[in-house]
Amino acid sequence: MTVTSLLELTITPERLADAERIIDETLVATRAFPGNLGCTVAVDAEDPTHYVVVERWESLEADDAYRAFRATPEGANQLGEITAGRKLVRYTDV
Repeated sequence: MTVTSLLELTITPERLADAERIIDETLVATRAFPGNLGCTVAVDAEDPTHYVVVERWESLEADDAYRAFRATPEGANQLGEITAGRKLVRYTDV
């Protein structure tokens, strides 16, 4: 069964100018990862520091493999450099 993952990010205001570029660069690898069915990015209309990345996956196992990849040196990205606080991931079934 497919799963949709919602990754909520709060961008630090001083790094807001870098956010679009870093998120776009990060999503190149996400979209290429086995099992990814697509990604979109939404920015809160009233709070430009609040981003939600919507990822669709073939299965929860594919998403789990992706999250494990991101925890490795090969999967590292710059999101931690531009975000404040914890990244929140929510899983939904459609």
